[in-house]
Amino acid sequence: MKKFVKEWLDTLVVAVSVAMALRAYFYEPVNIPTGSMQETLWGYHTAEGAKMSNWDIFPISILKWAYTGETHVEIEADRSGMTRVLPRNDGFANVSIGASSKVHKLPADAAKDLVGKYFSKGDMVWEGTTITGDFIFVNRWLWNFRKPRVNDVMIFSTTGINGIAQGTHYIKRMKATPGQTYELEHLPKGPDGQVIESLPKVVTMGEDEYFACGDNFNNSFDSRYWGPVPGHLLRGTASVVFWPFNKWRVIK
Repeated sequence: MKKFVKEWLDTLVVAVSVAMALRAYFYEPVNIPTGSMQETLWGYHTAEGAKMSNWDIFPISILKWAYTGETHVEIEADRSGMTRVLPRNDGFANVSIGASSKVHKLPADAAKDLVGKYFSKGDMVWEGTTITGDFIFVNRWLWNFRKPRVNDVMIFSTTGINGIAQGTHYIKRMKATPGQTYELEHLPKGPDGQVIESLPKVVTMGEDEYFACGDNFNNSFDSRYWGPVPGHLLRGTASVVFWPFNKWRVIK
């Protein structure tokens, strides 16, 4: 019942946002799944160690979630074994313990710390608060009246860009527009934390090319690694965060 009500409210939030956005002709609702733009925009994340309060008891917990996007989570090992973590592409990872078939969905920032850990049956694997990613409105009409500018928070399609997931959308900050030269503020690094010397440190944009970087540069896969964004893939600029309600703000 609890899960059904939460899913129903989640659907309602999206449905209302679509209606308010005039069917996305002017403003398109988008959910931020990952943390590449923190702390400007937040993807799904967690506050580990947060204890259950009266606000986390059903049905009051539904009101808390509707206003703050926060849900208290407790994952207890149903059998002994090592944790298995399977990353997803939506800001979450699937976590299971030992040979158990039970799968727990946990934001990636918390799941990565559980990889390869051993738990005995009944142990608390993880306890804390999960917090939904920001829901934003994308301004689809602004660039009809002015050209894209450096520091715009840009949303673009990934279709046709080599080296990244196809058929989805990324959100990054625009660092250079057509004809501009940009000296990277943060050099691209490999998994070992070392600068990737084979990648350029200064880039010049060609005609109809845009350079896109995440504000959370240590956790952002962006133009530093796969190059500029063609102009025809631009969809609009991030306008406001409209949900969770306690985090409403204009995006800058």
